[in-house]
Amino acid sequence: MAILTVSDTGVRTSHREEISAFLASFGLWYEKWDVEGRIGAEASSEEILAAYDPELQRLKQVGGYATADVIDVTPKTPGLDALLEMFNKEHIHNEDEVRFVVKGSGIFHIHADTGEVFSIEMSSGDLINVPSGTRHWFNLCSDRTIRAIRLFKDKSGWTPHYMANGVHEKYQPVCFGPTYVAGMESVIKP
Repeated sequence: MAILTVSDTGVRTSHREEISAFLASFGLWYEKWDVEGRIGAEASSEEILAAYDPELQRLKQVGGYATADVIDVTPKTPGLDALLEMFNKEHIHNEDEVRFVVKGSGIFHIHADTGEVFSIEMSSGDLINVPSGTRHWFNLCSDRTIRAIRLFKDKSGWTPHYMANGVHEKYQPVCFGPTYVAGMESVIKP
């Protein structure tokens, strides 16, 4: 279940339609795909890509993406801290960042052109597209695990370009998880 948080106002919601509408107003899109019963917990990358081939083909047509792969990050990933350091500072890419979370969780922080900063905590079944040139950064949640499908037009465009005086240090890389969500009510008005 995704959780949207607007940092400076404290607004939070886990309602799918509200998340989609809010993100769309900033040029991002969000979808929820089924995971339960679709793939096994230990499915190979090839099995995951095959299971989601219809959705991936649709996204490739709509977004012009040429390739898809699966990234698998766990606490045992060699060089994990160095890898995470590449993404936890405000940056942009010359390529869209499209991610579908198969397992685990992470949080994208977006620094909109309006100056507003918001985050989207993503877990199994959540898909987001952060368009090229959008200022953002990413953190894993406390289990430091994520398995995700990534789509690319050209992988070389995915190099991070860091922002001078990035705002990332002002915001906590905290995932709220199911305990927080239990009493959550929507506070974003359609």
